[in-house]
Amino acid sequence: MNSDNNIPIYSIRGIDLWGFRDMGQFLDYLFVGQRVKTGALVAINAEKVLTIESQPDIAELIGHAEYKYADGISIVRSIRRKYPQAKVSRIAGADLWEGLMQRAGQEGTPVFLIGGKPDVLEQTEAKLRAQWNVNIVGSQSGFFTPEQRVSLFERVKASNAAIVTVAMGSPKQEILMRDCREVHPNALYMGIGGTYDVFTGHVKRAPKIWQKLGLEWLYRLICQPSRLGRQLKLLKYLRYHYTGRL
Repeated sequence: MNSDNNIPIYSIRGIDLWGFRDMGQFLDYLFVGQRVKTGALVAINAEKVLTIESQPDIAELIGHAEYKYADGISIVRSIRRKYPQAKVSRIAGADLWEGLMQRAGQEGTPVFLIGGKPDVLEQTEAKLRAQWNVNIVGSQSGFFTPEQRVSLFERVKASNAAIVTVAMGSPKQEILMRDCREVHPNALYMGIGGTYDVFTGHVKRAPKIWQKLGLEWLYRLICQPSRLGRQLKLLKYLRYHYTGRL
Protein backbone atom coordinates (compact mmCIF):
# COMPACT_ATOMS: atom_id res chain seq x y z
CA MET A 1 0.00 0.00 0.00
CA ASN A 2 1.31 3.48 -0.86
CA SER A 3 0.80 6.68 1.09
CA ASP A 4 1.03 10.17 -0.35
CA ASN A 5 4.35 10.97 -2.06
CA ASN A 6 4.54 7.27 -2.94
CA ILE A 7 6.05 6.30 0.40
CA PRO A 8 5.00 2.67 0.97
CA ILE A 9 3.04 1.62 4.03
CA TYR A 10 3.67 -1.87 5.42
CA SER A 11 1.42 -3.69 7.87
CA ILE A 12 2.96 -5.80 10.64
CA ARG A 13 0.56 -7.44 13.09
CA GLY A 14 -2.06 -4.89 12.04
CA ILE A 15 0.21 -1.89 12.63
CA ASP A 16 0.77 0.35 9.61
CA LEU A 17 4.40 1.43 9.31
CA TRP A 18 5.95 3.95 6.95
CA GLY A 19 8.56 2.32 4.74
CA PHE A 20 11.22 4.99 4.32
CA ARG A 21 14.32 3.65 2.59
CA ASP A 22 16.60 5.76 4.82
CA MET A 23 16.57 8.63 7.29
CA GLY A 24 17.34 11.23 4.63
CA GLN A 25 14.15 10.37 2.76
CA PHE A 26 12.20 10.54 6.03
CA LEU A 27 13.54 14.01 6.87
CA ASP A 28 12.95 15.29 3.34
CA TYR A 29 9.36 14.11 3.61
CA LEU A 30 8.80 15.84 6.97
CA PHE A 31 10.40 19.15 5.96
CA VAL A 32 9.39 21.47 3.15
CA GLY A 33 11.76 24.34 3.76
CA GLN A 34 11.02 25.90 7.15
CA ARG A 35 7.60 24.30 7.16
CA VAL A 36 7.27 20.97 8.96
CA LYS A 37 4.43 18.51 8.64
CA THR A 38 2.16 18.17 11.65
CA GLY A 39 1.33 14.94 13.45
CA ALA A 40 3.03 12.49 15.79
CA LEU A 41 6.09 10.30 15.27
CA VAL A 42 6.14 6.99 17.14
CA ALA A 43 8.98 4.45 17.00
CA ILE A 44 7.84 0.84 16.69
CA ASN A 45 9.89 -2.15 17.83
CA ALA A 46 9.00 -5.72 18.77
CA GLU A 47 8.37 -4.83 22.41
CA LYS A 48 5.94 -2.10 21.43
CA VAL A 49 4.08 -4.48 19.10
CA LEU A 50 3.46 -6.84 22.03
CA THR A 51 2.43 -3.92 24.26
CA ILE A 52 -0.08 -2.75 21.65
CA GLU A 53 -1.56 -6.25 21.45
CA SER A 54 -1.92 -6.68 25.19
CA GLN A 55 -3.08 -3.17 26.15
CA PRO A 56 -6.05 -1.82 24.15
CA ASP A 57 -5.67 1.68 25.61
CA ILE A 58 -2.08 1.88 24.37
CA ALA A 59 -3.14 0.44 21.01
CA GLU A 60 -5.68 3.23 20.59
CA LEU A 61 -3.16 5.85 21.67
CA ILE A 62 -0.45 4.74 19.24
CA GLY A 63 -2.96 3.98 16.51
CA HIS A 64 -3.72 7.69 16.21
CA ALA A 65 -0.06 8.60 15.53
CA GLU A 66 0.42 9.64 11.91
CA TYR A 67 3.99 8.46 11.48
CA LYS A 68 4.84 5.03 12.88
CA TYR A 69 8.26 3.89 11.73
CA ALA A 70 10.52 0.84 12.16
CA ASP A 71 12.87 1.61 15.04
CA GLY A 72 13.76 -2.03 15.77
CA ILE A 73 15.79 -4.32 13.51
CA SER A 74 13.30 -7.14 14.18
CA ILE A 75 10.52 -5.02 12.66
CA VAL A 76 12.64 -4.30 9.58
CA ARG A 77 13.36 -8.00 9.15
CA SER A 78 9.66 -8.81 9.50
CA ILE A 79 8.77 -6.25 6.84
CA ARG A 80 11.36 -7.74 4.48
CA ARG A 81 10.07 -11.24 5.20
CA LYS A 82 6.44 -10.31 4.56
CA TYR A 83 7.21 -7.93 1.67
CA PRO A 84 10.27 -9.35 -0.17
CA GLN A 85 10.54 -6.30 -2.46
CA ALA A 86 10.54 -3.82 0.41
CA LYS A 87 13.42 -1.36 0.52
CA VAL A 88 13.13 -0.23 4.10
CA SER A 89 15.77 0.59 6.69
CA ARG A 90 15.81 0.67 10.43
CA ILE A 91 15.64 4.26 11.62
CA ALA A 92 16.65 4.49 15.27
CA GLY A 93 14.66 7.08 17.17
CA ALA A 94 17.79 8.66 18.66
CA ASP A 95 19.30 9.11 15.19
CA LEU A 96 16.06 10.47 13.73
CA TRP A 97 15.78 13.00 16.56
CA GLU A 98 19.32 14.24 15.94
CA GLY A 99 18.61 14.49 12.21
CA LEU A 100 15.41 16.37 12.98
CA MET A 101 17.24 18.79 15.27
CA GLN A 102 20.02 19.38 12.73
CA ARG A 103 17.50 20.14 9.99
CA ALA A 104 15.53 22.37 12.37
CA GLY A 105 18.70 24.31 13.09
CA GLN A 106 19.37 24.80 9.39
CA GLU A 107 15.83 26.00 8.73
CA GLY A 108 15.33 28.07 11.89
CA THR A 109 12.38 25.88 12.87
CA PRO A 110 11.08 26.63 16.42
CA VAL A 111 11.54 23.69 18.80
CA PHE A 112 10.08 22.97 22.26
CA LEU A 113 11.74 20.32 24.46
CA ILE A 114 9.89 18.35 27.14
CA GLY A 115 11.16 15.68 29.53
CA GLY A 116 14.38 14.54 31.13
CA LYS A 117 16.04 15.59 34.35
CA PRO A 118 16.50 19.37 34.77
CA ASP A 119 20.30 19.22 34.43
CA VAL A 120 20.16 16.87 31.43
CA LEU A 121 17.58 19.08 29.73
CA GLU A 122 19.74 22.16 30.32
CA GLN A 123 22.75 20.39 28.81
CA THR A 124 20.64 19.22 25.86
CA GLU A 125 19.54 22.79 25.12
CA ALA A 126 23.09 24.10 25.33
CA LYS A 127 24.47 21.39 23.04
CA LEU A 128 21.67 21.82 20.48
CA ARG A 129 22.31 25.56 20.28
CA ALA A 130 26.08 25.16 20.08
CA GLN A 131 26.10 22.25 17.63
CA TRP A 132 23.28 23.14 15.22
CA ASN A 133 22.04 26.59 16.27
CA VAL A 134 18.62 25.13 17.10
CA ASN A 135 15.91 27.72 17.73
CA ILE A 136 14.64 26.45 21.11
CA VAL A 137 11.53 28.44 22.03
CA GLY A 138 10.76 26.68 25.30
CA SER A 139 11.45 23.70 27.51
CA GLN A 140 10.12 21.78 30.49
CA SER A 141 11.81 18.97 32.43
CA GLY A 142 9.93 15.74 33.07
CA PHE A 143 9.30 16.75 36.67
CA PHE A 144 5.97 18.53 36.86
CA THR A 145 2.66 17.85 38.59
CA PRO A 146 -0.55 16.77 36.84
CA GLU A 147 -1.94 20.20 37.72
CA GLN A 148 0.89 21.88 35.78
CA ARG A 149 0.10 20.05 32.55
CA VAL A 150 -2.47 22.60 31.38
CA SER A 151 -0.08 25.53 31.85
CA LEU A 152 2.62 23.55 30.02
CA PHE A 153 0.32 23.02 27.06
CA GLU A 154 -0.49 26.72 27.00
CA ARG A 155 3.24 27.52 27.03
CA VAL A 156 3.79 25.20 24.08
CA LYS A 157 0.96 26.91 22.20
CA ALA A 158 2.22 30.41 23.04
CA SER A 159 5.72 29.48 21.84
CA ASN A 160 4.34 28.61 18.40
CA ALA A 161 6.70 25.62 18.31
CA ALA A 162 6.70 23.67 15.05
CA ILE A 163 8.48 20.65 16.60
CA VAL A 164 7.82 19.31 20.11
CA THR A 165 9.97 16.44 21.39
CA VAL A 166 8.95 14.54 24.52
CA ALA A 167 11.40 12.40 26.50
CA MET A 168 9.30 10.69 29.16
CA GLY A 169 9.24 7.03 28.17
CA SER A 170 6.31 5.08 26.78
CA PRO A 171 3.35 5.39 27.24
CA LYS A 172 3.70 8.62 29.28
CA GLN A 173 5.13 10.54 26.34
CA GLU A 174 2.42 9.36 23.93
CA ILE A 175 -0.29 10.36 26.41
CA LEU A 176 1.26 13.79 26.86
CA MET A 177 1.64 14.29 23.11
CA ARG A 178 -2.00 13.36 22.54
CA ASP A 179 -3.22 15.82 25.18
CA CYS A 180 -0.88 18.63 24.12
CA ARG A 181 -1.99 18.29 20.50
CA GLU A 182 -5.54 19.15 21.56
CA VAL A 183 -4.24 22.56 22.65
CA HIS A 184 -1.52 23.02 20.02
CA PRO A 185 -2.24 20.82 16.99
CA ASN A 186 -0.04 22.66 14.49
CA ALA A 187 3.24 20.94 15.30
CA LEU A 188 5.21 17.76 14.73
CA TYR A 189 5.44 15.74 17.95
CA MET A 190 8.04 13.07 18.63
CA GLY A 191 8.35 10.71 21.61
CA ILE A 192 12.03 10.00 22.23
CA GLY A 193 12.41 8.09 25.52
CA GLY A 194 15.92 8.52 26.95
CA THR A 195 17.42 10.30 23.95
CA TYR A 196 18.41 13.44 25.87
CA ASP A 197 20.53 11.23 28.17
CA VAL A 198 22.23 9.63 25.17
CA PHE A 199 22.76 12.97 23.40
CA THR A 200 24.47 14.51 26.44
CA GLY A 201 26.61 11.45 27.13
CA HIS A 202 24.92 10.34 30.36
CA VAL A 203 23.94 7.05 28.73
CA LYS A 204 26.16 5.25 26.25
CA ARG A 205 24.71 3.73 23.07
CA ALA A 206 26.03 0.55 21.53
CA PRO A 207 29.09 1.01 19.30
CA LYS A 208 28.29 1.56 15.62
CA ILE A 209 29.33 -1.95 14.63
CA TRP A 210 26.80 -3.44 17.06
CA GLN A 211 24.12 -1.13 15.64
CA LYS A 212 24.92 -2.12 12.05
CA LEU A 213 24.73 -5.80 12.93
CA GLY A 214 21.34 -5.28 14.57
CA LEU A 215 22.73 -6.25 17.98
CA GLU A 216 22.09 -3.03 19.91
CA TRP A 217 19.55 -4.94 22.03
CA LEU A 218 22.27 -7.45 23.04
CA TYR A 219 24.70 -4.69 23.96
CA ARG A 220 22.05 -3.08 26.17
CA LEU A 221 21.30 -6.44 27.77
CA ILE A 222 25.00 -6.99 28.56
CA CYS A 223 25.20 -3.51 30.09
CA GLN A 224 21.86 -3.93 31.91
CA PRO A 225 21.27 -7.60 32.82
CA SER A 226 18.04 -6.49 34.53
CA ARG A 227 16.55 -6.21 31.02
CA LEU A 228 16.57 -10.01 30.66
CA GLY A 229 12.91 -10.34 31.63
CA ARG A 230 11.92 -7.84 28.96
CA GLN A 231 14.00 -9.65 26.36
CA LEU A 232 12.50 -13.04 27.19
CA LYS A 233 9.03 -11.65 26.52
CA LEU A 234 10.16 -10.97 22.96
CA LEU A 235 10.28 -14.71 22.25
CA LYS A 236 6.58 -14.35 21.48
CA TYR A 237 7.40 -11.89 18.70
CA LEU A 238 10.06 -14.23 17.33
CA ARG A 239 7.40 -16.91 17.09
CA TYR A 240 5.22 -14.52 15.10
CA HIS A 241 8.15 -13.79 12.78
CA TYR A 242 9.27 -17.35 12.10
CA THR A 243 5.76 -18.79 11.74
CA GLY A 244 4.78 -16.05 9.30
CA ARG A 245 2.08 -14.62 11.57
CA LEU A 246 2.90 -11.08 10.55
